Amino acid sequence: MKTALLFGSSGLVGAYLLNQLIKDTNYSKIKLFVRSDAGINDPKVEIIKTDFNNLQNYKEDMKGDDCFFCIGTTKQNLPNKNEYKRVELDIPKEISKITKSNLVNSFIFVSALYANPKSSGDYLKFKGLVEEELKELNFPKLAIMRPSFLMGDRKEKRVGEKIGIFVFKLLSPLLLGPLKKMRPVHSETVARAMIRAANENLEKNIFESNEIAEL
Repeated sequence: MKTALLFGSSGLVGAYLLNQLIKDTNYSKIKLFVRSDAGINDPKVEIIKTDFNNLQNYKEDMKGDDCFFCIGTTKQNLPNKNEYKRVELDIPKEISKITKSNLVNSFIFVSALYANPKSSGDYLKFKGLVEEELKELNFPKLAIMRPSFLMGDRKEKRVGEKIGIFVFKLLSPLLLGPLKKMRPVHSETVARAMIRAANENLEKNIFESNEIAEL
């Protein structure tokens, strides 16, 4: 029986992932790192209220088998550039280093379509830089998920994203070859793929949207 570390359980993918981990018999404990009380009442779940400005204080808590990282934000929600960089770049890098030093076996990371450390846009650049850091840390098992538009029940309403999903769902049958990775994917599908990646020996470690669906 394994212990899962979960960061970002209040987000779209993270919420589905938490539900799947609770049901999964491979895991006897789920350590949930949250800013505030998550209101989860399940015997498998250990809630760890976390000050993300002082992550080293939780080094002893970050021990387990598989780390699932789903934390993410938008510039609309976090317009301060320094805070945005901290959430999208600094926090995942620090958590990955701590978990690696604690000999956590696998790190499963939700990245983004077209993530690139040389991108001109901060979002794709930061995701790409985290990917590079994860590769260098050389976890025994690493899986990087690069979903396109994420479908699912969001707490917040993003009108532009809803329109994008609608358009790309219509276009999906036409997105062939290299364009397959632009197909929208349901957040629950991403969650299931993350768990599978942590529990099976897959031949690759970067999964585009269409490959996540195939998993």
